[in-house]
Amino acid sequence: MIHSILLIGQSNAGGRGFVHEAPPIDSENILVLRNGRWRKAYRPVNPDRVTSGVCFAETFATQYRDAHPGVEVGIIPCADGGTQLMQWQKGALLYDHAVNCAKLAQRTSHIVAVLWHQGESDCPDDRVPLHNQRLSDILDNFRADLGLQDVPFIIGGLGDFLINFKGGDSAQSRNYLTINRSMQSIAESKPLCGFVSAEGLSANADNIHFSARALLEFGKRYYEVFERLEDKARVFEEKTTMDAAIRGELENL
Repeated sequence: MIHSILLIGQSNAGGRGFVHEAPPIDSENILVLRNGRWRKAYRPVNPDRVTSGVCFAETFATQYRDAHPGVEVGIIPCADGGTQLMQWQKGALLYDHAVNCAKLAQRTSHIVAVLWHQGESDCPDDRVPLHNQRLSDILDNFRADLGLQDVPFIIGGLGDFLINFKGGDSAQSRNYLTINRSMQSIAESKPLCGFVSAEGLSANADNIHFSARALLEFGKRYYEVFERLEDKARVFEEKTTMDAAIRGELENL
């Protein structure tokens, strides 16, 4: 069965890396969900805007494939640029779209990871205090609605280049570190959740989107965090299966 990856968040999840700055996509055994069907991967993997390009899910998928010989890896692209957390709450259009796409993918694949990158749109001063609870709720809702209690949920940090966004005179420049700390605290407090540092990664000239080179590296960092969580996920799944078997035996007594 295909092993799939749910990609959600805003533009840096969708990917704005310039295609001409990256090597050709490695599509060997890498698939992307298109209209509910699996197709051989091509760019843009997440075509949410005309500016879509290279994304970090590409190298995450190739790293996963290389570590699991013979497995086909599928990407479920549901990121949408410029979106804030309120648009990802349960019942909102983006949330429902991602859940519906993931459920379609689950007919023919097994979701092994959820990759999230978002936060730039929640840097305004009035949204920062609400960030931790809102993102925490989103994570919990995806797990519950898709049955992903034993699947790693990986959160990527905002780039330090945001300090220079709009010449340093922006909510992103003021508050991105606070958002990063919020995401780190969520990753530390929830099971099978990890935080990926964006330290040292470069940006496009706009100082808000990661460059193609940075995104390819970011995907590797996402996978490194995933590897640390993978064994814990396996133990969690085995324990859940054992607990279910014990409950079944008790019910039959």
